[in-house]
Amino acid sequence: MSQARPARILVVDDEPDLRTLYELTLLREGHEVTCAEDLRQAREMLSADRFDVLISDMRLPDGLGLELLKELTADQRPEKTIVITAYGSAENAVEALKNGAFDYLTKPVDLKQLRAAVVSALRSQRQSAEPAAGPSSASAVIHTAPPPPSGVQALARIVGSSGAIDQIKNRIEKVATSMAPVLIMGESGTGKELVANAVHLCSHRSEGPFIAVNCGAIPENLIEAEFFGARKGAYTGASSDREGYFQAARGGTLFLDEIGDLPLAMQAKLLRVIQERRVRPLGGVQEETVDVRLVSATHKDLAALVQSGDFRQDLFYRLNVIELRTPALRERREDLPELAQAILRRICEESRQEVPLLSTAAIASLQGRELPGNVRELENLLQRALALSSGHTIEPGDFGDDTPGQHAEQESEPVSRPGVASPFEMATGDSIPAAAQGPLSLPPDLQSFLDDQERQVLLMALKESGYNRTAAAARLGLNLRQMRYRIQRLGITMPSDSSED
Repeated sequence: MSQARPARILVVDDEPDLRTLYELTLLREGHEVTCAEDLRQAREMLSADRFDVLISDMRLPDGLGLELLKELTADQRPEKTIVITAYGSAENAVEALKNGAFDYLTKPVDLKQLRAAVVSALRSQRQSAEPAAGPSSASAVIHTAPPPPSGVQALARIVGSSGAIDQIKNRIEKVATSMAPVLIMGESGTGKELVANAVHLCSHRSEGPFIAVNCGAIPENLIEAEFFGARKGAYTGASSDREGYFQAARGGTLFLDEIGDLPLAMQAKLLRVIQERRVRPLGGVQEETVDVRLVSATHKDLAALVQSGDFRQDLFYRLNVIELRTPALRERREDLPELAQAILRRICEESRQEVPLLSTAAIASLQGRELPGNVRELENLLQRALALSSGHTIEPGDFGDDTPGQHAEQESEPVSRPGVASPFEMATGDSIPAAAQGPLSLPPDLQSFLDDQERQVLLMALKESGYNRTAAAARLGLNLRQMRYRIQRLGITMPSDSSED
Protein backbone atom coordinates (compact mmCIF):
# COMPACT_ATOMS: atom_id res chain seq x y z
CA MET A 1 0.00 0.00 0.00
CA SER A 2 1.41 3.39 -0.98
CA GLN A 3 1.71 6.06 1.67
CA ALA A 4 -0.62 9.06 1.50
CA ARG A 5 1.04 12.01 -0.18
CA PRO A 6 1.81 15.16 1.85
CA ALA A 7 -0.91 17.80 1.80
CA ARG A 8 -0.31 20.65 -0.64
CA ILE A 9 -1.02 24.09 0.84
CA LEU A 10 -1.01 27.53 -0.76
CA VAL A 11 -0.41 30.46 1.62
CA VAL A 12 -1.32 33.97 0.41
CA ASP A 13 -0.15 36.90 2.56
CA ASP A 14 1.59 40.19 1.74
CA GLU A 15 3.67 40.28 4.96
CA PRO A 16 6.95 38.33 4.43
CA ASP A 17 7.43 37.58 8.13
CA LEU A 18 3.95 36.08 8.46
CA ARG A 19 4.33 34.06 5.25
CA THR A 20 7.56 32.60 6.60
CA LEU A 21 5.99 31.86 10.00
CA TYR A 22 3.01 30.05 8.44
CA GLU A 23 5.30 28.20 6.00
CA LEU A 24 7.68 26.94 8.69
CA THR A 25 4.79 25.90 10.95
CA LEU A 26 3.16 23.86 8.19
CA LEU A 27 6.43 22.39 6.90
CA ARG A 28 7.07 20.99 10.37
CA GLU A 29 3.73 19.19 10.07
CA GLY A 30 4.97 17.44 6.94
CA HIS A 31 2.99 19.49 4.39
CA GLU A 32 4.18 20.88 1.06
CA VAL A 33 3.84 24.68 1.19
CA THR A 34 3.76 27.24 -1.64
CA CYS A 35 3.57 30.98 -0.93
CA ALA A 36 2.16 33.98 -2.80
CA GLU A 37 2.26 37.65 -1.80
CA ASP A 38 -0.82 38.94 -3.63
CA LEU A 39 -3.88 37.93 -5.66
CA ARG A 40 -2.00 38.01 -8.97
CA GLN A 41 0.61 35.48 -7.83
CA ALA A 42 -2.05 33.32 -6.18
CA ARG A 43 -4.11 33.20 -9.40
CA GLU A 44 -1.06 32.21 -11.41
CA MET A 45 -0.27 29.36 -9.02
CA LEU A 46 -3.87 28.17 -8.89
CA SER A 47 -4.14 28.14 -12.68
CA ALA A 48 -0.98 26.04 -12.93
CA ASP A 49 -1.67 23.57 -10.13
CA ARG A 50 -4.13 22.25 -7.59
CA PHE A 51 -3.87 22.35 -3.82
CA ASP A 52 -5.60 20.74 -0.87
CA VAL A 53 -5.86 23.85 1.30
CA LEU A 54 -5.69 27.57 0.55
CA ILE A 55 -4.84 29.94 3.42
CA SER A 56 -5.37 33.58 2.47
CA ASP A 57 -5.27 36.90 4.24
CA MET A 58 -8.46 38.88 3.72
CA ARG A 59 -6.72 42.15 2.78
CA LEU A 60 -4.06 41.98 0.06
CA PRO A 61 -2.29 44.76 -1.89
CA ASP A 62 -4.31 44.18 -5.07
CA GLY A 63 -7.70 43.22 -3.61
CA LEU A 64 -9.52 41.06 -1.11
CA GLY A 65 -8.95 37.39 -0.39
CA LEU A 66 -12.74 37.14 -0.68
CA GLU A 67 -12.37 37.62 -4.44
CA LEU A 68 -10.13 34.56 -4.63
CA LEU A 69 -12.63 32.57 -2.58
CA LYS A 70 -15.53 33.50 -4.87
CA GLU A 71 -13.50 32.53 -7.94
CA LEU A 72 -12.67 29.11 -6.48
CA THR A 73 -16.33 28.51 -5.58
CA ALA A 74 -17.50 29.57 -9.06
CA ASP A 75 -14.95 27.21 -10.69
CA GLN A 76 -15.94 24.37 -8.31
CA ARG A 77 -12.35 23.98 -7.20
CA PRO A 78 -11.65 21.34 -4.53
CA GLU A 79 -9.41 23.49 -2.30
CA LYS A 80 -10.62 24.07 1.25
CA THR A 81 -10.15 27.76 2.03
CA ILE A 82 -9.14 29.21 5.39
CA VAL A 83 -9.44 33.00 5.54
CA ILE A 84 -7.38 35.18 7.92
CA THR A 85 -9.18 38.31 9.10
CA ALA A 86 -8.11 41.28 11.23
CA TYR A 87 -9.13 41.27 14.89
CA GLY A 88 -12.67 42.56 15.30
CA SER A 89 -13.58 42.13 11.61
CA ALA A 90 -16.56 39.92 12.34
CA GLU A 91 -18.37 40.99 9.18
CA ASN A 92 -15.48 39.82 7.00
CA ALA A 93 -15.35 36.42 8.70
CA VAL A 94 -19.09 35.89 8.30
CA GLU A 95 -18.99 37.05 4.68
CA ALA A 96 -16.18 34.58 3.95
CA LEU A 97 -18.07 31.68 5.53
CA LYS A 98 -21.22 32.53 3.60
CA ASN A 99 -19.20 32.50 0.39
CA GLY A 100 -17.89 29.00 0.96
CA ALA A 101 -14.83 29.37 3.18
CA PHE A 102 -14.18 26.27 5.26
CA ASP A 103 -13.01 28.25 8.29
CA TYR A 104 -11.46 31.53 9.41
CA LEU A 105 -8.68 32.63 11.74
CA THR A 106 -8.30 35.97 13.48
CA LYS A 107 -5.07 37.99 13.66
CA PRO A 108 -2.77 37.60 15.50
CA VAL A 109 -3.02 33.97 14.39
CA ASP A 110 -2.56 31.35 17.10
CA LEU A 111 -0.28 28.72 15.51
CA LYS A 112 -1.99 25.93 17.42
CA GLN A 113 -5.32 27.05 15.93
CA LEU A 114 -3.69 27.26 12.49
CA ARG A 115 -2.49 23.67 12.69
CA ALA A 116 -5.88 22.49 13.99
CA ALA A 117 -7.74 24.33 11.21
CA VAL A 118 -5.54 22.74 8.54
CA VAL A 119 -6.01 19.25 10.02
CA SER A 120 -9.75 19.84 10.14
CA ALA A 121 -9.82 21.06 6.53
CA LEU A 122 -7.86 18.04 5.31
CA ARG A 123 -10.16 15.66 7.16
CA SER A 124 -13.16 17.26 5.49
CA GLN A 125 -11.77 16.65 2.01
CA ARG A 126 -14.55 14.46 0.69
CA GLN A 127 -13.99 15.74 -2.83
CA SER A 128 -11.45 14.28 -5.26
CA ALA A 129 -10.52 15.29 -8.77
CA GLU A 130 -10.13 12.83 -11.61
CA PRO A 131 -6.51 12.52 -12.84
CA ALA A 132 -5.71 15.61 -14.83
CA ALA A 133 -3.91 15.57 -18.18
CA GLY A 134 -1.59 18.38 -17.15
CA PRO A 135 -0.98 21.02 -14.49
CA SER A 136 -3.28 23.55 -16.17
CA SER A 137 -6.25 21.19 -16.40
CA ALA A 138 -8.71 23.35 -14.52
CA SER A 139 -11.64 21.41 -15.90
CA ALA A 140 -11.01 18.21 -13.93
CA VAL A 141 -14.29 16.66 -12.83
CA ILE A 142 -15.01 16.92 -9.12
CA HIS A 143 -16.82 14.04 -7.44
CA THR A 144 -18.50 14.40 -4.07
CA ALA A 145 -18.16 11.32 -1.92
CA PRO A 146 -21.13 10.22 0.20
CA PRO A 147 -21.22 11.00 3.94
CA PRO A 148 -19.62 8.51 6.34
CA PRO A 149 -21.79 5.52 7.38
CA SER A 150 -22.85 7.30 10.57
CA GLY A 151 -24.05 10.22 8.46
CA VAL A 152 -26.02 7.97 6.11
CA GLN A 153 -27.77 6.43 9.13
CA ALA A 154 -28.49 9.87 10.61
CA LEU A 155 -30.07 11.04 7.34
CA ALA A 156 -32.17 7.86 7.23
CA ARG A 157 -33.59 8.75 10.66
CA ILE A 158 -35.10 11.89 9.11
CA VAL A 159 -38.17 10.05 7.83
CA GLY A 160 -40.00 11.19 4.72
CA SER A 161 -39.68 11.53 0.97
CA SER A 162 -41.44 14.85 0.40
CA GLY A 163 -39.72 17.70 -1.41
CA ALA A 164 -39.21 19.57 1.88
CA ILE A 165 -37.42 16.60 3.46
CA ASP A 166 -35.29 15.91 0.37
CA GLN A 167 -34.26 19.57 0.36
CA ILE A 168 -33.17 19.66 3.99
CA LYS A 169 -31.23 16.37 3.62
CA ASN A 170 -29.35 17.81 0.64
CA ARG A 171 -28.60 20.98 2.60
CA ILE A 172 -27.32 18.96 5.56
CA GLU A 173 -24.81 17.15 3.33
CA LYS A 174 -23.58 20.44 1.90
CA VAL A 175 -23.22 22.42 5.13
CA ALA A 176 -21.59 19.50 6.96
CA THR A 177 -18.35 19.97 5.02
CA SER A 178 -17.38 23.31 6.60
CA MET A 179 -16.93 24.86 10.02
CA ALA A 180 -19.50 27.62 9.43
CA PRO A 181 -22.03 28.02 12.26
CA VAL A 182 -25.48 26.63 11.48
CA LEU A 183 -28.78 28.01 12.77
CA ILE A 184 -31.77 25.63 12.62
CA MET A 185 -35.14 27.37 12.63
CA GLY A 186 -38.44 25.58 13.01
CA GLU A 187 -41.54 25.07 15.12
CA SER A 188 -41.48 22.96 18.26
CA GLY A 189 -41.52 19.24 17.56
CA THR A 190 -40.12 19.42 14.02
CA GLY A 191 -36.91 17.49 14.75
CA LYS A 192 -34.33 20.26 15.08
CA GLU A 193 -32.02 18.14 17.27
CA LEU A 194 -32.32 15.28 14.76
CA VAL A 195 -31.14 17.66 12.02
CA ALA A 196 -28.30 19.00 14.21
CA ASN A 197 -27.11 15.47 14.92
CA ALA A 198 -27.21 14.68 11.18
CA VAL A 199 -25.04 17.75 10.45
CA HIS A 200 -22.54 16.43 13.00
CA LEU A 201 -22.54 12.83 11.77
CA CYS A 202 -22.24 13.84 8.10
CA SER A 203 -19.19 15.97 8.86
CA HIS A 204 -15.50 15.27 9.29
CA ARG A 205 -16.07 15.68 13.05
CA SER A 206 -18.43 12.70 13.24
CA GLU A 207 -16.04 10.71 15.45
CA GLY A 208 -15.94 13.54 17.99
CA PRO A 209 -18.57 14.21 20.66
CA PHE A 210 -22.01 15.70 20.00
CA ILE A 211 -22.99 17.79 23.04
CA ALA A 212 -26.60 19.00 23.13
CA VAL A 213 -27.52 21.85 25.50
CA ASN A 214 -30.96 23.26 26.25
CA CYS A 215 -30.19 26.94 26.84
CA GLY A 216 -33.54 27.55 28.52
CA ALA A 217 -33.11 24.82 31.13
CA ILE A 218 -29.94 26.08 32.87
CA PRO A 219 -30.29 28.27 35.99
CA GLU A 220 -28.92 31.72 35.19
CA ASN A 221 -26.53 31.71 38.16
CA LEU A 222 -24.88 28.50 36.88
CA ILE A 223 -24.90 29.15 33.15
CA GLU A 224 -21.33 30.49 32.85
CA ALA A 225 -19.85 27.54 34.75
CA GLU A 226 -21.93 25.12 32.69
CA PHE A 227 -20.73 26.60 29.39
CA PHE A 228 -17.09 27.38 30.17
CA GLY A 229 -16.24 25.12 33.11
CA ALA A 230 -15.05 26.10 36.57
CA ARG A 231 -11.97 25.80 38.72
CA LYS A 232 -11.98 24.32 42.20
CA GLY A 233 -13.28 26.87 44.70
CA ALA A 234 -14.74 29.17 42.04
CA TYR A 235 -18.09 29.05 43.82
CA THR A 236 -19.67 27.36 46.81
CA GLY A 237 -19.76 23.64 46.18
CA ALA A 238 -17.05 23.65 43.48
CA SER A 239 -14.90 20.97 45.15
CA SER A 240 -12.91 20.13 42.00
CA ASP A 241 -12.19 21.39 38.51
CA ARG A 242 -14.97 20.66 36.04
CA GLU A 243 -15.31 20.90 32.28
CA GLY A 244 -17.87 23.08 30.56
CA TYR A 245 -19.85 22.31 27.43
CA PHE A 246 -17.21 23.86 25.17
CA GLN A 247 -14.45 21.67 26.62
CA ALA A 248 -16.66 18.56 26.51
CA ALA A 249 -17.42 19.15 22.81
CA ARG A 250 -13.73 19.52 21.88
CA GLY A 251 -13.15 18.02 18.42
CA GLY A 252 -16.87 17.63 17.86
CA THR A 253 -20.09 19.64 17.69
CA LEU A 254 -21.79 21.81 20.33
CA PHE A 255 -25.55 22.02 19.79
CA LEU A 256 -27.20 24.98 21.51
CA ASP A 257 -30.93 24.26 21.51
CA GLU A 258 -33.42 27.05 22.27
CA ILE A 259 -30.70 29.67 21.76
CA GLY A 260 -33.40 32.35 21.91
CA ASP A 261 -33.75 31.70 25.66
CA LEU A 262 -30.13 32.59 26.41
CA PRO A 263 -29.88 35.58 28.83
CA LEU A 264 -28.43 38.79 27.36
CA ALA A 265 -25.39 38.74 29.67
CA MET A 266 -24.50 35.24 28.47
CA GLN A 267 -25.08 36.25 24.85
CA ALA A 268 -22.20 38.73 25.13
CA LYS A 269 -19.89 36.06 26.58
CA LEU A 270 -20.88 33.56 23.87
CA LEU A 271 -20.18 36.12 21.15
CA ARG A 272 -16.66 36.65 22.51
CA VAL A 273 -15.98 32.91 22.51
CA ILE A 274 -17.15 32.58 18.90
CA GLN A 275 -14.93 35.47 17.82
CA GLU A 276 -11.79 34.51 19.71
CA ARG A 277 -12.15 30.70 19.86
CA ARG A 278 -11.11 30.81 23.52
CA VAL A 279 -12.84 30.31 26.87
CA ARG A 280 -11.81 31.15 30.41
CA PRO A 281 -13.23 28.78 33.04
CA LEU A 282 -14.97 30.40 35.98
CA GLY A 283 -12.31 31.15 38.58
CA GLY A 284 -9.53 30.46 36.08
CA VAL A 285 -6.67 32.72 35.02
CA GLN A 286 -5.64 31.34 31.64
CA GLU A 287 -7.81 31.02 28.57
CA GLU A 288 -8.17 27.73 26.72
CA THR A 289 -8.54 27.37 22.96
CA VAL A 290 -11.74 25.67 21.82
CA ASP A 291 -12.19 23.49 18.77
CA VAL A 292 -15.92 23.00 18.25
CA ARG A 293 -18.43 23.25 15.43
CA LEU A 294 -21.35 25.38 16.61
CA VAL A 295 -24.94 24.48 15.69
CA SER A 296 -27.86 26.40 17.21
CA ALA A 297 -31.63 25.99 17.08
CA THR A 298 -34.74 27.87 18.10
CA HIS A 299 -38.49 27.88 17.55
CA LYS A 300 -38.58 31.63 18.19
CA ASP A 301 -38.33 34.44 15.66
CA LEU A 302 -34.80 35.65 16.42
CA ALA A 303 -35.11 38.59 14.03
CA ALA A 304 -38.08 39.84 16.04
CA LEU A 305 -36.14 39.32 19.29
CA VAL A 306 -33.33 41.42 17.84
CA GLN A 307 -35.81 44.21 17.06
CA SER A 308 -37.22 44.07 20.60
CA GLY A 309 -33.74 44.15 22.15
CA ASP A 310 -33.99 40.66 23.65
CA PHE A 311 -31.30 39.15 21.41
CA ARG A 312 -28.01 40.67 20.35
CA GLN A 313 -27.86 41.58 16.68
CA ASP A 314 -24.14 40.84 16.42
CA LEU A 315 -24.62 37.36 17.92
CA PHE A 316 -27.54 36.67 15.57
CA TYR A 317 -25.30 37.69 12.67
CA ARG A 318 -22.57 35.27 13.79
CA LEU A 319 -24.90 32.34 14.43
CA ASN A 320 -26.98 32.72 11.27
CA VAL A 321 -24.18 32.05 8.76
CA ILE A 322 -25.99 29.01 7.35
CA GLU A 323 -29.71 28.66 8.01
CA LEU A 324 -31.70 25.43 7.92
CA ARG A 325 -35.47 25.34 8.31
CA THR A 326 -37.24 22.22 9.56
CA PRO A 327 -40.67 21.93 7.90
CA ALA A 328 -43.85 21.61 9.95
CA LEU A 329 -45.98 18.47 9.46
CA ARG A 330 -48.70 20.50 7.74
CA GLU A 331 -46.14 21.32 5.04
CA ARG A 332 -45.46 17.63 4.33
CA ARG A 333 -48.65 15.72 4.99
CA GLU A 334 -47.66 13.14 2.37
CA ASP A 335 -44.97 11.94 4.82
CA LEU A 336 -47.47 11.17 7.60
CA PRO A 337 -48.11 7.46 6.77
CA GLU A 338 -44.39 6.62 6.62
CA LEU A 339 -43.57 8.78 9.63
CA ALA A 340 -46.39 7.38 11.78
CA GLN A 341 -45.40 3.79 11.02
CA ALA A 342 -41.74 4.53 11.84
CA ILE A 343 -42.74 6.07 15.19
CA LEU A 344 -44.97 3.07 15.98
CA ARG A 345 -42.08 0.68 15.27
CA ARG A 346 -39.78 2.60 17.60
CA ILE A 347 -42.35 2.79 20.43
CA CYS A 348 -43.14 -0.93 20.16
CA GLU A 349 -39.46 -1.90 20.05
CA GLU A 350 -38.85 0.04 23.27
CA SER A 351 -41.83 -1.59 25.03
CA ARG A 352 -41.35 -4.99 23.32
CA GLN A 353 -44.83 -4.99 21.81
CA GLU A 354 -46.07 -6.28 18.49
CA VAL A 355 -46.25 -3.45 15.95
CA PRO A 356 -49.88 -2.82 14.93
CA LEU A 357 -51.00 -1.56 11.53
CA LEU A 358 -52.56 1.83 10.91
CA SER A 359 -55.86 1.51 9.09
CA THR A 360 -56.58 3.69 6.08
CA ALA A 361 -59.18 5.54 8.15
CA ALA A 362 -56.64 6.14 10.96
CA ILE A 363 -54.12 7.56 8.47
CA ALA A 364 -56.83 9.79 6.99
CA SER A 365 -57.69 10.95 10.54
CA LEU A 366 -54.06 11.88 11.18
CA GLN A 367 -53.75 13.71 7.87
CA GLY A 368 -56.87 15.72 8.66
CA ARG A 369 -55.50 17.06 11.94
CA GLU A 370 -53.71 20.37 12.42
CA LEU A 371 -50.99 18.80 14.64
CA PRO A 372 -49.56 22.12 15.92
CA GLY A 373 -47.15 20.11 18.10
CA ASN A 374 -45.79 18.42 14.95
CA VAL A 375 -43.87 15.14 15.39
CA ARG A 376 -44.03 15.36 19.18
CA GLU A 377 -47.82 15.61 19.09
CA LEU A 378 -48.02 12.81 16.53
CA GLU A 379 -45.95 10.57 18.81
CA ASN A 380 -48.26 11.32 21.77
CA LEU A 381 -51.31 10.43 19.65
CA LEU A 382 -49.77 7.14 18.60
CA GLN A 383 -48.78 6.24 22.17
CA ARG A 384 -52.37 6.90 23.26
CA ALA A 385 -53.71 4.80 20.37
CA LEU A 386 -51.42 1.91 21.33
CA ALA A 387 -52.77 2.01 24.87
CA LEU A 388 -56.43 2.19 23.81
CA SER A 389 -56.31 -0.23 20.91
CA SER A 390 -57.40 -3.81 21.65
CA GLY A 391 -56.68 -5.34 18.23
CA HIS A 392 -53.83 -5.55 15.75
CA THR A 393 -54.97 -2.51 13.77
CA ILE A 394 -55.25 1.07 15.00
CA GLU A 395 -58.53 2.74 14.08
CA PRO A 396 -59.55 6.43 14.37
CA GLY A 397 -61.42 5.79 17.63
CA ASP A 398 -58.20 4.58 19.26
CA PHE A 399 -56.84 8.13 19.26
CA GLY A 400 -59.27 8.74 22.13
CA ASP A 401 -60.87 11.98 20.95
CA ASP A 402 -63.00 11.06 17.94
CA THR A 403 -66.28 10.21 19.71
CA PRO A 404 -68.92 12.87 18.78
CA GLY A 405 -69.98 14.99 21.75
CA GLN A 406 -67.36 13.39 23.99
CA HIS A 407 -65.70 16.64 24.99
CA ALA A 408 -68.98 18.47 25.55
CA GLU A 409 -70.25 15.68 27.80
CA GLN A 410 -67.07 15.70 29.82
CA GLU A 411 -67.10 19.46 30.19
CA SER A 412 -70.73 19.46 31.37
CA GLU A 413 -70.06 16.96 34.18
CA PRO A 414 -69.93 18.50 37.66
CA VAL A 415 -66.73 18.38 39.62
CA SER A 416 -68.13 15.70 41.94
CA ARG A 417 -71.29 13.55 41.87
CA PRO A 418 -73.04 11.90 44.83
CA GLY A 419 -71.98 8.29 45.26
CA VAL A 420 -69.08 8.56 42.81
CA ALA A 421 -65.55 8.60 44.20
CA SER A 422 -63.32 11.40 42.98
CA PRO A 423 -59.81 10.65 41.68
CA PHE A 424 -58.45 11.90 44.99
CA GLU A 425 -60.68 9.50 46.99
CA MET A 426 -59.79 6.59 44.68
CA ALA A 427 -56.10 7.29 45.03
CA THR A 428 -55.92 7.85 48.77
CA GLY A 429 -58.91 5.95 50.14
CA ASP A 430 -59.95 9.09 52.04
CA SER A 431 -63.09 11.13 51.67
CA ILE A 432 -62.86 14.81 51.01
CA PRO A 433 -64.36 16.73 53.91
CA ALA A 434 -67.62 18.46 53.03
CA ALA A 435 -66.06 21.83 53.75
CA ALA A 436 -63.34 21.12 51.21
CA GLN A 437 -65.71 20.21 48.39
CA GLY A 438 -65.94 23.76 47.16
CA PRO A 439 -64.19 25.08 44.04
CA LEU A 440 -61.01 23.11 43.26
CA SER A 441 -57.72 24.97 43.28
CA LEU A 442 -56.00 24.94 39.90
CA PRO A 443 -52.80 22.88 39.78
CA PRO A 444 -49.74 24.69 38.35
CA ASP A 445 -49.13 21.75 35.97
CA LEU A 446 -52.29 19.88 35.00
CA GLN A 447 -50.53 16.99 33.27
CA SER A 448 -48.27 16.32 36.25
CA PHE A 449 -51.28 16.47 38.56
CA LEU A 450 -53.26 13.99 36.46
CA ASP A 451 -50.25 11.68 36.07
CA ASP A 452 -49.82 11.63 39.84
CA GLN A 453 -53.49 10.72 40.37
CA GLU A 454 -53.30 7.97 37.74
CA ARG A 455 -50.10 6.61 39.27
CA GLN A 456 -51.72 6.33 42.69
CA VAL A 457 -54.81 4.57 41.27
CA LEU A 458 -52.66 2.06 39.39
CA LEU A 459 -50.51 1.38 42.46
CA MET A 460 -53.64 0.74 44.52
CA ALA A 461 -54.99 -1.73 41.96
CA LEU A 462 -51.61 -3.47 41.66
CA LYS A 463 -51.18 -3.81 45.41
CA GLU A 464 -54.69 -5.20 45.89
CA SER A 465 -54.07 -7.80 43.15
CA GLY A 466 -50.65 -8.84 44.44
CA TYR A 467 -48.92 -6.98 41.57
CA ASN A 468 -50.59 -9.25 39.02
CA ARG A 469 -50.86 -6.92 36.01
CA THR A 470 -53.59 -8.88 34.28
CA ALA A 471 -55.81 -8.90 37.38
CA ALA A 472 -55.12 -5.22 38.09
CA ALA A 473 -55.94 -4.31 34.47
CA ALA A 474 -59.26 -6.23 34.69
CA ARG A 475 -60.22 -4.34 37.84
CA LEU A 476 -59.68 -1.05 36.06
CA GLY A 477 -61.36 -2.08 32.80
CA LEU A 478 -58.08 -2.18 30.85
CA ASN A 479 -56.40 -4.87 28.78
CA LEU A 480 -52.87 -6.09 29.53
CA ARG A 481 -51.25 -3.99 26.81
CA GLN A 482 -52.92 -0.83 28.11
CA MET A 483 -51.76 -1.69 31.63
CA ARG A 484 -48.17 -2.24 30.50
CA TYR A 485 -48.16 1.07 28.63
CA ARG A 486 -49.36 3.01 31.67
CA ILE A 487 -46.86 1.33 33.99
CA GLN A 488 -44.02 2.20 31.62
CA ARG A 489 -45.21 5.77 30.96
CA LEU A 490 -45.64 6.59 34.64
CA GLY A 491 -42.37 4.92 35.70
CA ILE A 492 -43.98 2.49 38.14
CA THR A 493 -41.46 -0.03 39.46
CA MET A 494 -42.75 -3.60 39.62
CA PRO A 495 -41.41 -6.25 42.06
CA SER A 496 -39.07 -8.61 40.21
CA ASP A 497 -41.11 -11.67 41.18
CA SER A 498 -44.45 -10.33 39.90
CA SER A 499 -46.24 -12.42 37.33
CA GLU A 500 -48.05 -11.39 34.16
CA ASP A 501 -51.10 -13.59 34.79
